[in-house]
Amino acid sequence: MIDPARLSAFISSRICHDLVSPVSGVTSALEMLDEPGDSDMDQQFEELLRSSARKAAATIQFLRYAYGSLGLQAGTADMHEFKKITENFLNGLKPSIEWDIATDHLSYSHARLLMNLIMMSVDTLPRGGVIQARVRNEAAGMTMTVSSRGERVKLKDEAARSVQGIEPEDGWKPDNIQPLFAKMICDSLEGEITAKQGEDVAIIMATHIRAEG
Repeated sequence: MIDPARLSAFISSRICHDLVSPVSGVTSALEMLDEPGDSDMDQQFEELLRSSARKAAATIQFLRYAYGSLGLQAGTADMHEFKKITENFLNGLKPSIEWDIATDHLSYSHARLLMNLIMMSVDTLPRGGVIQARVRNEAAGMTMTVSSRGERVKLKDEAARSVQGIEPEDGWKPDNIQPLFAKMICDSLEGEITAKQGEDVAIIMATHIRAEG
């Protein structure tokens, strides 16, 4: 599907891209605080520093779970912690999230997959909106449905193809690799993933997921 070395490089680039904004905010605030200024301006720069640092920390924590080894642990994920990490990550972005999780067991691998589906949904909402994350245990396996609604909601064609393992016309890149990574996680759980655009909604669904992740 893709060479592991290229996958690693593209995922690393994607992580760096996601961290550029908050880290740049921290750097800019520090530079401004080093310059002579009045107390009102310093107060604004201190708030920028605090908010950018919080956003950077939330992004790192989320990506560590979604991409890193934290999501590979055995056992059951702490539902409250998982939700809080995701909500803190989204606080620095435009969408909000609504939870509809009806299961007593969500493994770390399950949580990792759901986080990656949510990341895909964020990319469909350039103007912000609402993401709904729904999880159900069914006879054929666990089903995760992540729906996004908002102004100009748009699922990119290459994202819909990428979750099927179809390489984009321009090849794999850091900005299109994440849906493929989501598919790889879903494959490891013996599930199937689809993504489709509706009239005013984008729906990303993973079905037949193995009960124990």
